[in-house]
Amino acid sequence: MVKELPDLPASRTGPDGSAVVRVLSYNVRSLRDDVAALGRVIRACAPDVVCVQEAPRFFRWRKKLARLAHEADLVHVTGGATTSGPAVLTSLRAHVEHAGDVLLPRRPGLHQRGLATAVLRFGGARLGVVSCHLSINDEERYGQGRLVLDHLAALGVPHGVVAGDLNDRPEGRTFGLLAAELQDGWAVRPWGRENTTRLGDPEKRIDAVFATRGIEVLGCGVPMGLRGVAEADLRAATDHLPVLAALRISA
Repeated sequence: MVKELPDLPASRTGPDGSAVVRVLSYNVRSLRDDVAALGRVIRACAPDVVCVQEAPRFFRWRKKLARLAHEADLVHVTGGATTSGPAVLTSLRAHVEHAGDVLLPRRPGLHQRGLATAVLRFGGARLGVVSCHLSINDEERYGQGRLVLDHLAALGVPHGVVAGDLNDRPEGRTFGLLAAELQDGWAVRPWGRENTTRLGDPEKRIDAVFATRGIEVLGCGVPMGLRGVAEADLRAATDHLPVLAALRISA
């Protein structure tokens, strides 16, 4: 039996305009599994922002993403087929200032990759968001890591997060590239479970939430044991485990 996990700080906006924002990263495997279980996991995490990877990309993909948003009590902001998989969902708390889809350069024989980007405002705090799913090829992945940092900077806001499926481990050079420029949430303030591969698979941390230096990381990790997050739902929802972070962002 999994021990109950104390929750991360709740979403809130301070009197000075600062905000605590909960960010979830989740590879949903094109919704090929139990969407109701996926929705229950996301709702239990109470996120303000969800960075999705492997969103539906083909027939009626918008309808499928709308179903996921409905199951999770969220709204679809950007991404999906237009980014070849990454997407951003938010709660109604977020004011969307900008949303953009990016297709990255593709090497022959490898999958098309892209980024879902947004600038969101919570009270007086503005947050740039990049949802990504990087290549399985090391050389291509490293180049994509550099482009992720470039596109985050291009959003033009002082605070930002990058969240996604990196297909790389913390000792890998692309993971290291991002961790050198940004805060790796788990490394800064570990909470919950570390490894993000499916339960029963070889344990690896290949999904992460990164934050720019001015953000205070209040906790980050896999919400296994969080009230409302059932192990059966984690197993049924998809082949990755989610990563949840609570971040304090100044106005």
